Amino acid sequence: MSEQPLLNVSDDASLGRVEIAPEVIEIIAGIAAAEVEGLYAMRGNFASGVAERLGKQTHNKGVKVELTDTGITIDVYCILNFGSSIPQVAQKLQTNIRQTLKNMTQLEISEINVHVVGINMDEKEEQAKHNE
Repeated sequence: MSEQPLLNVSDDASLGRVEIAPEVIEIIAGIAAAEVEGLYAMRGNFASGVAERLGKQTHNKGVKVELTDTGITIDVYCILNFGSSIPQVAQKLQTNIRQTLKNMTQLEISEINVHVVGINMDEKEEQAKHNE
């Protein structure tokens, strides 16, 4: 588990507390991001790459959640398909992640930062081969 505290999301404490770990928010955001058209992949780290090669799917790959005094900040690191409009895909990522987290957790997100770290050129190369 991370060193970040759990998020307390229950207003009524008469039945008990409801807490959400930041890792859960990362997973929900990763799944929501994967639904957006134009996204090729999420950027992960070495450990998530090894885990995927061993058959374990990591949904929080490329998502970092930070709990601050001003709210929840989410950073998304992604690779887009060649030919996709970067501003449109980034806007769709932000909207889909925000709506999904609102529906599932009732949490208000202060920032969703999209970092485009690469462009997938495979599709363009395949089209060039078919045209030859």
